[in-house]
Amino acid sequence: MRRAIIPAAAVLVSLVPAPAALAQQAHTQAHTQQAHTQKVPVAEGYGGAVATVDLDASRAAISVLKRGGNAMDAAVAAGAVLGVTEPYSAGLAGGGFMVYYDARRREVFTIDGRETAPRAMTATSLEGIPFEEGVTSGLSAGVPGTVANWDLALRRFGTISLRQALQPAIEVASKGFVVDQTFHDQTAANAGRFKDIASTAELYLPNGAPPPVGSVFRNPELADTYRELGRRGPGWLYGGQLGKEIVATVKNPPVTPGSTRNVRPGLMELSDLRDYRAIQRRPTKVSYNGLDVYGMAPPSSGGSTVGEALNILEALPQAGLHEYLEASRLAFADRGKYVGDIPGVPLRELLSDGFAKERACLVGGTAMPHPAAPGEPDGTYEGCAPPTGTATPVAQEGPETTHLVVADRWGNVIAYNLTIESTGGNGIVVPGRGVLLNNELTDFTFGPAPGDPNLPGPGKRPRSSMAPTLVFDDGRPVLAAGSPGGSTIITTVLQILLNRYEFGMSLPDALAAPRATQRNTAQTQAEQAFLDRYRAELEAKGHSFVLNPEIGAATALEFLSRNRVQAVAEPSRRGGGSAMVVSPSR
Repeated sequence: MRRAIIPAAAVLVSLVPAPAALAQQAHTQAHTQQAHTQKVPVAEGYGGAVATVDLDASRAAISVLKRGGNAMDAAVAAGAVLGVTEPYSAGLAGGGFMVYYDARRREVFTIDGRETAPRAMTATSLEGIPFEEGVTSGLSAGVPGTVANWDLALRRFGTISLRQALQPAIEVASKGFVVDQTFHDQTAANAGRFKDIASTAELYLPNGAPPPVGSVFRNPELADTYRELGRRGPGWLYGGQLGKEIVATVKNPPVTPGSTRNVRPGLMELSDLRDYRAIQRRPTKVSYNGLDVYGMAPPSSGGSTVGEALNILEALPQAGLHEYLEASRLAFADRGKYVGDIPGVPLRELLSDGFAKERACLVGGTAMPHPAAPGEPDGTYEGCAPPTGTATPVAQEGPETTHLVVADRWGNVIAYNLTIESTGGNGIVVPGRGVLLNNELTDFTFGPAPGDPNLPGPGKRPRSSMAPTLVFDDGRPVLAAGSPGGSTIITTVLQILLNRYEFGMSLPDALAAPRATQRNTAQTQAEQAFLDRYRAELEAKGHSFVLNPEIGAATALEFLSRNRVQAVAEPSRRGGGSAMVVSPSR
């Protein structure tokens, strides 16, 4: 089901009479000015585009593009700014994944900057620990991958230095940004644990309370940290003084005197930082309705699970919302059984048409019994093979992550997820550095769970759901998309793709549409607008629902022609996002 990319409205500009053209030009200039002073969720134009959740981050990316930088340069600059303005979702002590199209090489590359477990961590290190105690602890802090990710990305694909890429973030951290409702609410929701960490309370609870909406929040310690990182390079973190301070904080969290919170020390050593490497990996790839869809390979489960679900849907005679939920259910069953940072993930078979057809045979007119069992991606597929495995429960994953997309004037495109896991990571700020540590190791299965591919281990990367995604038509990029949201990232990206290419929505409508997420759970979580519109017809097919007020906070872009791009962010979820282009269309 291939659809035209160029809307008819795009060819009407030359026919507008002169007076109307002048009025349109004035309107465009006013819109451009507005886009640089407040968030705008949709922007169209030329010369490059960006969509993030944050105005300052989008401004930074556009500034880099206007100065001649490419998409990778702009993405790193925006990511660094998000570490300032979205510190509860991203930061230099976190990790992430990049899916990048290099227009000169005509090839898709991915970079794995996922955090790793310390060498001292074993399969039983998290066993028996209450999840909430793991969240706020040194034990949950993984070896950071973001800085190594930025460094490898800029050296391999960028045109500017890390020091140059950090300059916009240094300026924002020094001068400050205006606190919005989302930042205030996230701080307030974490105030209980933030106050139990002295360094965190000092930074994020000035005068003992969250910064008020409309106030200016500055982080001069983070500005200094970025400056020093730019001067000294990644080695300052991976074995140098900053690394020593991170290790000291992990092993001896600065708990507020008198606090009764049990903040467990971690296992990280300086040698773990010295040994860390970001890794360039082959992307996942599936063909869906004539389009090529590229994603992130393990340790992310994003590419494999989105890809498998698309293959199942293509194997069905129709693809409606019922089929979307069932395909997602099956793909999550296989994710839990087979995907993790382990040798021998059967990725080729999980993404094969034969396996998809075998799994699609299980999709009928009503919801299948819970839980769906995993299939057998063994290369031998005959009709409707009954599943024989045991389902694995969906592990808890923090909802906070962030995602951005950038395209440049040369046709390079990037989809980039970065995170520190839970909202506020592990809640521990490195004293004097203004940086929150991650708690990514809570993405491991706590156990006991014999045979689980996502049990912790020395140097292992926890399974992720991040799903930065690029879509191609006849070898050319046409769309980039991704989202935060823990394991709902996968279903958010999948639903956006279906909205756009199966249901014929425009990209802004595809992002704004109400969402539901089925991850092989007894009940499907759904937003209220989805329940209002579809609940009755889907319950008649056997589905059961529970409310999730907000699912994901996506960013995306689409090429409307070879050079004209539409950047799209959320209109309202998580406070709305910021879309910008270098040269807006009239």
